[in-house]
Amino acid sequence: MFSIMNIYQHFRPEEREYIDQVLHWKNYVETQHTPKLTDFLDPREQHILKMLIGENGEVRYQLFGGSQDVERKRAYIFPEYLTAKENDFQICLFEIDYPTKFVTIEHRQVLGTLMSLGLRRGKFGDILKKDGQIQFFSAKEISDYIKSNVESIGRAGVKLVETNIANAIAAKELWEEQDLTVSSLRLDTVISGIYQVSRQKSLLFIQQGLVKVNWTLIENPSFICEAGDMISVRGFGRAKMIGIDGKTKKEKWRINFEKQK
Repeated sequence: MFSIMNIYQHFRPEEREYIDQVLHWKNYVETQHTPKLTDFLDPREQHILKMLIGENGEVRYQLFGGSQDVERKRAYIFPEYLTAKENDFQICLFEIDYPTKFVTIEHRQVLGTLMSLGLRRGKFGDILKKDGQIQFFSAKEISDYIKSNVESIGRAGVKLVETNIANAIAAKELWEEQDLTVSSLRLDTVISGIYQVSRQKSLLFIQQGLVKVNWTLIENPSFICEAGDMISVRGFGRAKMIGIDGKTKKEKWRINFEKQK
């Protein structure tokens, strides 16, 4: 069995607290013989959970976020002799009813309104949007609280209508693959290359708190990017580092990434 220090070395230092949390969940299920349902996890958290729980032990896991192709999912961790059913994930889907002819509502406004209720981000799943129709997933345990506390988003008066999760908008995104050479794998350099902005501008984005790596706010420009990292710059979309293909003769790094169209 890995020692705890061995486990830590496979991940970044800032992920230690979450690693401890997952190991605690695993131990709880193992010793209490009781399933554990988590909040919604982002894809990086899901990846860590998969690595730590594994596929063939006495403790199993299943991930579900409400529909296919969603990013954020709840994990149901359970003893191997049980099975997971959709109902075990306790997920609600809300449709936002608002005057679409007169106002537009942005993704960030929906998230901002939900976060202003004093709830953790983990209580909400993906926010889905298509042709003016907006929906979001939430944990069932807070659904009544949300319904009675959300009456407006931005300047629009809204009504939240709970609907069957089978009615979820398909969450398809278009990505374009590209190659790039950069002088270093520092975050400010990588952002400069991917988004085709100056180093000064990428530095400013980071300092202003507009940059996330793996869904976590990063304010250190010298943060080193790795293969698999999801980078997002507010207002510029997201990019995923697919691979790092070594150095060129001029000592530049070759990177392969996907960018949201």
